[in-house]
Amino acid sequence: MIWPVILPAVKFLWLVLLAYWLFGALKAKPARQRESTAASLLRTALTVSVFLFLFSPVARAGWFGARFIPRSGATSLSGLVLTAAGVALAIWSRYVLGQNWSAAVTLKHSHELIRKGPYARIRHPIYSGVILGLIGTALVIGEWRALLAVAALSLSWLVKARKEEKLLAREFGEAFEEHRAHTGMFWPRF
Repeated sequence: MIWPVILPAVKFLWLVLLAYWLFGALKAKPARQRESTAASLLRTALTVSVFLFLFSPVARAGWFGARFIPRSGATSLSGLVLTAAGVALAIWSRYVLGQNWSAAVTLKHSHELIRKGPYARIRHPIYSGVILGLIGTALVIGEWRALLAVAALSLSWLVKARKEEKLLAREFGEAFEEHRAHTGMFWPRF
């Protein structure tokens, strides 16, 4: 059976993203303007809770552990591919964003409006990558709790993305409005 090999591979991919995320935070520019610590901590706690809920066997109680899709090698392999693609997109996006990245809604000193790489078509490709990866992980896990995790994190990051866009619109004015007109929030606009 392929599933016992795929689930550890999925977990490994998420750990790679976490390690890159933490390493990258060391090189970020200092913040000039930042959301409240409480808002940032709440979102971080929600993100950590989502992943704990996703991978903890304790969370399989009741309907959370019921399957929404039958387990199969094809489904598991498809989920692994989507998880890998999502993690790769998130890492690439984080790399292109460079020192302008922050886990919180933040404006950096000498903040730049990045419009290259994945940002040429998507305004929030890190979130897109994580959401795509979560969808893939949901296929691997195949339980309703995984879909709940995708929905919870997607909603949280939609709220965060809207806050970021208000800040960027204020900072970059017409340049950001032109960027918004040619890109999708989470999915590419061609």
